[in-house]
Amino acid sequence: MSLPQTTPAEAPPVLRLEAVEQFYDHRIRILGPLDLEMREGEFLSLVGPSGCGKSTLVRIIAGLLRPSHGRVWFGGSALSGVNRRVSVVFQSFALFPWVTVVENVALGLEARGMGLRERVKRAEKYIDLVGLSGYERAFPRELSRGMKQLVGLARALAMEPELLCMDQPFSALDVLTARSMRDLVIDLWSSPEVPTKSILLVTHSIEEAVLLSDRVVVLRSNPGRIAEIVTIAGVPRPRRLENPSLRETVDRMYGLLA
Repeated sequence: MSLPQTTPAEAPPVLRLEAVEQFYDHRIRILGPLDLEMREGEFLSLVGPSGCGKSTLVRIIAGLLRPSHGRVWFGGSALSGVNRRVSVVFQSFALFPWVTVVENVALGLEARGMGLRERVKRAEKYIDLVGLSGYERAFPRELSRGMKQLVGLARALAMEPELLCMDQPFSALDVLTARSMRDLVIDLWSSPEVPTKSILLVTHSIEEAVLLSDRVVVLRSNPGRIAEIVTIAGVPRPRRLENPSLRETVDRMYGLLA
């Protein structure tokens, strides 16, 4: 399998933020002003300390939260309301405990009016792609934490969004499971069976961001704003931190946050 290594500079922007700001209680600025562009086919990560607005920014991009000021452009159109071209994988799994794996994965498809047979077929496809074939009729209580997050990933991908947002998806997992899931995400991103090609990752882990991303947006807090955008170039995927260039990049980014 040929893994994506770089994003063409001429690729069209899938997302553009213009002077986006978010206030709490109309007076306390928690985010921005922030300008950012993400290109089609790019893997972009947001890193920064707690409270810098990373998760708030994901909610704004997904259309779940309207920015206090500024504008969000998606695919060349100004965003208004929920962004149906974006799916989100949450840290907390966010599964419905009273329905099965296949029903959890298919729920969003039902909301879009897809027929029963078609949505089950698509749900089973993505369950298989994330490695959970055989667990379609299991309930969330019967799954490990890692398996629950795989269900969340399958559910998001089943919507076949233009942009997949992942909000700290690996932070609740043990080290080995998190590493396995990072590798899986890269494999799915490069697979011709998955039409989603743009990924936005929110993480507290600088190492994780460097291993996965084309670019890393480093945010400072009070209010959340861009300190620097770091390009990860010249190191093919899959990556390991033993690479001296990556280690140097990680150290530099820790310096930015310090």
